[in-house]
Amino acid sequence: MPSSPSLPSVPRDRFSGKTALVTGAGSGLGRAVALALAAEGARVVVTGRSPAPLDETVTLVEAAGGTALAHVADVSRSDQATSAVLKAVDRFGSLDVAVNAVGILRGAGTTVGELAHDDWQALLDTNVTGILYSLQAEIAQMRGQTGGGAVVNVSSNLGPHKSAPGLTGYAVSKAAVSALTRGAALDHISEGVRINAVSPGPVATTMSLRPGETSAERAVRMKDESPLGRVSTTDEAAAAVLYLASADAASVVGADLVIDGGATA
Repeated sequence: MPSSPSLPSVPRDRFSGKTALVTGAGSGLGRAVALALAAEGARVVVTGRSPAPLDETVTLVEAAGGTALAHVADVSRSDQATSAVLKAVDRFGSLDVAVNAVGILRGAGTTVGELAHDDWQALLDTNVTGILYSLQAEIAQMRGQTGGGAVVNVSSNLGPHKSAPGLTGYAVSKAAVSALTRGAALDHISEGVRINAVSPGPVATTMSLRPGETSAERAVRMKDESPLGRVSTTDEAAAAVLYLASADAASVVGADLVIDGGATA
């Protein structure tokens, strides 16, 4: 199996002069999206629950010559989701792009009959309600500004596109994200707010590792589990997010772009 390809190193500035907000940006795909947006000229506000990982993301952005600002927020609380948007507008004057990458995995390996109520509630609070509150705050800002804005929600191939034993709680939460995306897209495109989703399969983050599994062991497993033969890189998933957030996708509304190496083809 060939090694993972590198992304083209063609300089682009699709987001020059724009302000972007990325939730769940302290690690994984959220961090990769923040770095990619900054590399294309965006001023990026990164949010999450813990300050240290956010500060690390900001450091990485600035080391690459970009502009970023960290803001601690728990988007499962509506006031804090709103505060993140207000912070971006107060500092940079607008909110042109929002990427709702926040998400947790709880109750993995548990059947529906045994799924703990605390795990179920946590999944809904963060993965569904957190997206809703973020969307509402982002829409409120974007529909009142010249040029509107673009929102990309991070869903999953689990839930909207496939099922897997022991992951139903997570799958339900992500199916809700995809349904929320489609409904919001139709509700608000006439106001200049363009909303889409990406649905990754396994990406090269800790979330795709099974308990006790190493990255090397995951690579062996994926040779059998994925038609592509590997996980997607965070850069590949981020590239899909940036496409949907950019003017390149100006007529793409309510889409759910699957990035899973053919697992649900």
